[in-house]
Amino acid sequence: MLNGWINYDFWLPVPKMDFPGVADLIKRYQAKAAGEGVDPLGYYMAPWGYAQLQVLQQAVEGTKSLDDAKIGDFIRANTFKTVVGDVKFGAKGEWAQSRVLQVQFQNVKGNDVAQFKDMATQIVVSPAGYESGTAIYPYEKAK
Repeated sequence: MLNGWINYDFWLPVPKMDFPGVADLIKRYQAKAAGEGVDPLGYYMAPWGYAQLQVLQQAVEGTKSLDDAKIGDFIRANTFKTVVGDVKFGAKGEWAQSRVLQVQFQNVKGNDVAQFKDMATQIVVSPAGYESGTAIYPYEKAK
């Protein structure tokens, strides 16, 4: 029933999102999560959660301060190297370039979570800079 469904995500291990350090982070996260019996994939939250702390670390180091206003100004004015690639924010704190992915589930068989480690089941269809495949339209066009 999941095949053809399109939803959003923030990061997946597709070739265009294989940024330095992210594969190692996911490997470490999955090992720890398995031991705790939670979140066997870690794709949805772990990369961006880690990246957010990298941004904060770089901003604190860049300002040599814990002052919120200084950190905020620094974050809006700089680009940050993170495990999800370069991150830059706009004047209001929004992402300068949207990083929300549109992902279609394809080739899903049964309910084994291991199949979701193979990116043949989760295809990034948008934005163009991160595409890993093409959407399959699940319904016949009306005649």
